[in-house]
Amino acid sequence: MSAAVSPEAAEAGRAPEQGGDSGLSRRSRRRAGLDGGRGRGRGRVMLAGGAAVVLAAAGGAAAAAGVFGGSHPASGVVDNADPTSLATVALGSLSSQQQVAATLGYAGSYSVLNQATGVYTQLPAAGQVIRRGQVLYQVSGSPVALLYGRVPAYRTLSEGMSGADVRQLNANLVALGYATRSELDPDSDYFSAETAYALELYQDHLGVTETGMLALGQAVFLPAAARVTTVSAGLGAPAGPGAPVVQATSTVRQVSIALDASEQSYVRDGDKVVITLPDSQTTPGVVTSVGTVATTPPSSTGSPGTPVITVDVAPSNLAAAGNLDQAPVQVSITTATISGVLIVPVDALVALAVKGGGEAGGGYAVEVVKPGGTHELVPVTTGLFDDAAGTVQVTGTGLHAGQHIVVPAL
Repeated sequence: MSAAVSPEAAEAGRAPEQGGDSGLSRRSRRRAGLDGGRGRGRGRVMLAGGAAVVLAAAGGAAAAAGVFGGSHPASGVVDNADPTSLATVALGSLSSQQQVAATLGYAGSYSVLNQATGVYTQLPAAGQVIRRGQVLYQVSGSPVALLYGRVPAYRTLSEGMSGADVRQLNANLVALGYATRSELDPDSDYFSAETAYALELYQDHLGVTETGMLALGQAVFLPAAARVTTVSAGLGAPAGPGAPVVQATSTVRQVSIALDASEQSYVRDGDKVVITLPDSQTTPGVVTSVGTVATTPPSSTGSPGTPVITVDVAPSNLAAAGNLDQAPVQVSITTATISGVLIVPVDALVALAVKGGGEAGGGYAVEVVKPGGTHELVPVTTGLFDDAAGTVQVTGTGLHAGQHIVVPAL
């Protein structure tokens, strides 16, 4: 009896086969190495990283030649006790993807050095986020504020001075609202009377003496908000110039990949990737940086390891990343893309046995359901594998888009 498939199910691309007397018999499937004795057909072949491994003993697999060689006709109706479904051969684009190990954390690494003299009287807690204008720590009761900038504080700033550090100060005073852009040019590198007046307003807010000058040790410049990771100093400990106080990162989430240097050509800035989190949930991401200098970390045995480059990825959904830090994740990167090809599920592939007597054999086929309801094994050649989607590019004589093929039932 022919397999009956509802139009709705067939349209969806997968439909459970009804009836039990069409296609290859369960014994034929097992002898062809399709299910290894298990009740589900998903054991037909095992493919890992684009390589196929037939799950069958050598003696049993040889009988699969009978499917084409004479034990059964190439198309016919025989008993089928396997739980199977139907999928549709698709015409479209396919990308070969590779999973690589990575680490989810935060971008940037900052070490805050103290420049004030006295005793530490207030310190931040690990995990605390300090933003522009806020107090980072205190020395002898005097606050040390965080301001944004890439040039570290190295001198006292006062009216009449100029430089990149003065430009940073002007920009911070405007950003904090102590002067408008019309009153103080945030791009100016000159310490003007307007700078001094805005600084006095800020000092009043901090509760310190309004001097209109920024003494060395009263502020720390970092590129962005600081997320404290480690506190090096201790409350009550002496504070001196050059002593490390805290280590911090930015608040920007980042996934870092130590990618094999030989695979550098696989990724480019702007590439979209898929991140698999520790709870197996996935979230999209974008490559933001691809390293150009390879390093060779030591292996577990202490000998030189494989050269790697650093690839940084920004998660697109920050909520999905949560508060995880230094968490192991997997990133799926695209290694090749092809368009206008026939695509089938990987588990639709049937492993063909090697014939004896020097005859050609082996390879793969798909089981096509013909319009009359009979089944035919069509030999195919495989191309790209998409491990993430579980699909594969195939070519085969007589195979075309829209045909129904047999796959293991879900």
